[in-house]
Amino acid sequence: MAQPLVKKDDDRDDEAEYSPFLGIEKGAVLQEARVFNDPQLDARRCSQVITKLLYLLNQGETFTKIEATEVFFAVTKLFQSRDIGLRRMVYLMIKELSPSADEVIIVTSSLMKDMNSKTDMYRANAIRVLCRITDGTLLAQIERYLKQAIVDKNPVVASAALVSGIHLLQTNPEIVKRWSNEVQEAVQSRAALVQFHALALLHQIRQNDRLAVSKLVTSLTRGTVRSPLAQCLLIRYTSQVIRESSNNTQTGDRPFYDFLESCLRHKSEMVIFEAARAITELNGVTNRELTPAITVLQLFLSSSKPVLRFAAVRTLNKVAMTHPMAVTNCNIDMESLISDQNRSIATLAITTLLKTGNESSVDRLMKQITNFMSDIADEFKIVVVDAIRSLCLKFPLKYRSLMNFLSNILREEGGFEYKKAIVDSIVILIRDIPDAKENGLLHLCEFIEDCEFTYLSTQILHFLGVEGPKTSDPGKYIRYIYNRVHLENATVRACAVSTLAKFGAAVESLKPRIFVLLRRCLFDSDDEVRDRATLYLNTLGGDGTVFETDKDVKDFLFGYFDIPLVNLENSLKNYEPSEEPFDLNSVPREVKSQPLVEKKAPGKKPTGLGAPPSGPPSTADAYERLLASIPEFADFGKLFKSSPPVELTEAETEYAVNVVKHIFDRHVVFQYNCTNTIPEQLLEEVTVIVDASDAEEFSEVFSKPLRSLPYDSPGQTFVAFEKPEGLPTVGKFSNILKFIVKEVDPSTGEAEDDGVEDEYQLEDLDVVAADYMLKVGVSNFKNAWETMDPDAERVDEYGLGPRENLAEAVNTVINLLGMQPCEGTETVPPNARSHTCLLSGVFIGNVKVLVRLSFGLDGARDVAMKLAVRSEDVSVSDAVHEIVASG
Repeated sequence: MAQPLVKKDDDRDDEAEYSPFLGIEKGAVLQEARVFNDPQLDARRCSQVITKLLYLLNQGETFTKIEATEVFFAVTKLFQSRDIGLRRMVYLMIKELSPSADEVIIVTSSLMKDMNSKTDMYRANAIRVLCRITDGTLLAQIERYLKQAIVDKNPVVASAALVSGIHLLQTNPEIVKRWSNEVQEAVQSRAALVQFHALALLHQIRQNDRLAVSKLVTSLTRGTVRSPLAQCLLIRYTSQVIRESSNNTQTGDRPFYDFLESCLRHKSEMVIFEAARAITELNGVTNRELTPAITVLQLFLSSSKPVLRFAAVRTLNKVAMTHPMAVTNCNIDMESLISDQNRSIATLAITTLLKTGNESSVDRLMKQITNFMSDIADEFKIVVVDAIRSLCLKFPLKYRSLMNFLSNILREEGGFEYKKAIVDSIVILIRDIPDAKENGLLHLCEFIEDCEFTYLSTQILHFLGVEGPKTSDPGKYIRYIYNRVHLENATVRACAVSTLAKFGAAVESLKPRIFVLLRRCLFDSDDEVRDRATLYLNTLGGDGTVFETDKDVKDFLFGYFDIPLVNLENSLKNYEPSEEPFDLNSVPREVKSQPLVEKKAPGKKPTGLGAPPSGPPSTADAYERLLASIPEFADFGKLFKSSPPVELTEAETEYAVNVVKHIFDRHVVFQYNCTNTIPEQLLEEVTVIVDASDAEEFSEVFSKPLRSLPYDSPGQTFVAFEKPEGLPTVGKFSNILKFIVKEVDPSTGEAEDDGVEDEYQLEDLDVVAADYMLKVGVSNFKNAWETMDPDAERVDEYGLGPRENLAEAVNTVINLLGMQPCEGTETVPPNARSHTCLLSGVFIGNVKVLVRLSFGLDGARDVAMKLAVRSEDVSVSDAVHEIVASG
């Protein structure tokens, strides 16, 4: 609506830009709108005023009800003008004002008259406006005209009716679905836009019927779709059918692939690209299927149109993530794009080359990238850095040139995210390429000499403390670390003190020098720095006192902290000062997840775990207090784990029951949380009869019934079983809820004296291996893995059979073991053929366990898995393998 900004005076030095709408006010425009009431209408003047009103509306200006009504009635008077341009502005104005139901009547007759006009422009616009402002009642009256418009010979009218149908499908789907025959006829239209809109509407009408969509695609792929836009839509719908087809999981020819391949020879560039992209995104696509798509994308790389070059290189970039060898034929063409004027194209070309290049081309690529980096923004630089890191891991022998490149760009100007990406890359290379360690650590030491980001300085210092003492000459890093104590802020100084202490603990020859430096830190101006220096001097024995053993010191400084900080914070808040010191071992290790709150119907009171706070406790501490209050459980020992609640009844049934499994070393206690949802009943002597015939190693030792269960007042009943000590014993338990029912008088709320015995069948309950494992994360998996005894490691390989994808296999194993994924490794990249997942946890008996899973997917979609387990007890490592083997 608003005209583009234009230059007011080209001769002026400042070349100020202005808008023709600059400074207009709503009040003044509303005054101008009185021109609509003139007996002799000035079409040009009226169009200008409507343009200003539309501008105000699109800028977010709000009109009061009275103002909108006055403008609307004034605009309706313009229907008497025969000026086509003004009439089109009137249509726009009515659409934007969205008149109320009582006002719509005023223009309905005029719009219906225009809808049957001989002027096609009037007909098309009248249809659009009527469908925008009408309700279901009026729509039924004009439905006949809309059906005729869909098959109208004029493409403008037909498209208007079809687009209106797409909008109306959201509000009046029943009416629009009756137009299927007319829409199907429009799909055969020779007009490009009509065919495009008709196909879009027909697909939306049938989208919830998978078979109907499949038939639609089948019929159209055999016919001739003339419109390039419609052809692109058809390609997308075909891809959807291929994804949903059950043939995807079978070997043999892929359905509709021939159609996609034939589209690669279409005369329209957009259709060719759409088909190529669709082929590259097929699940489990093979190199043979990829070849024709890669060929046409390679031709687009040398196109004179920037949009085609960008589209092709972006698609090839995605393909290179899963099929790098298939893209290598395009490398020569992509190298020419490094100097492309469009920086987005150049960045994508470089990152693709880094993924597909061979070892001999690395040095040449690095020279080209060096000149390129200074010309692009930080967001593009981060993409390049990530690609260089991947390349270095792919070709470890080239680490020197790649590490030098990263260190050079680390010294250049850049924002926090960019510098963090470089530092993260260097850290990963140091961890994964042993030869790169000393070179990389020196680069990081030089960077913190003038690093402006506190976060990065502390992260590097921490990393230096872990990896530095393991190098051949640890002493050379001390100068860089101690410089931070003099030159940085308090946060970095405190971190530097901790790093110095790690060197002192790990390298005996450096300890005297470290003591001297730590004593100097005792005079620092910051409390945290002084406290850390005092603590480490005391721990290392630098103050002359008797100190801990070397093992205790190293565990204190290098051991991983396996207590979730949220749990530690809650335990410290609940700790009451007394003569007994705070016990770190009393803090629960389990990672608490947010409970799933079931959606209840409106007006219903929540039941079960969704009930008000009067219901059963839901935290580990509260569970422990509840069980401790029952004398029969007092000699069961310390509670190891409480499971999330497991529902044993369907939603909205008479009685809501869920169960929490409490795991002890020699016992399992089932806590049944029961809720009575019938107001006219009182339940007494509520108990659960548990049949453990399918759990032979469990024997029932105690049952605690619930004396009374009034309406909507949750209560608990308990059943305890004995099991073999310290073993992950599994079994299935069937459950029957038994109780005495007493009728309640609604008027008085009193229950009858006599009751009737009744029972209610509950769902079966399984005790699985994952119940014996706590989810406990580690911050640095590699460090934790290396500190575990290698002799307690057990490695074996397993076949997991055919799976839809690797993600399914990864989730299955994680759920089977019940362990905590580390470092985001539970997420599997799309179309990945291999993946590594890291898990950590604590097994019953408080034994720490770490698991490294390596998955691979072959051509027949069979998944193979290598399982490596390290723990503090070799029998636990064996037990984890037994769980996987039997699962």
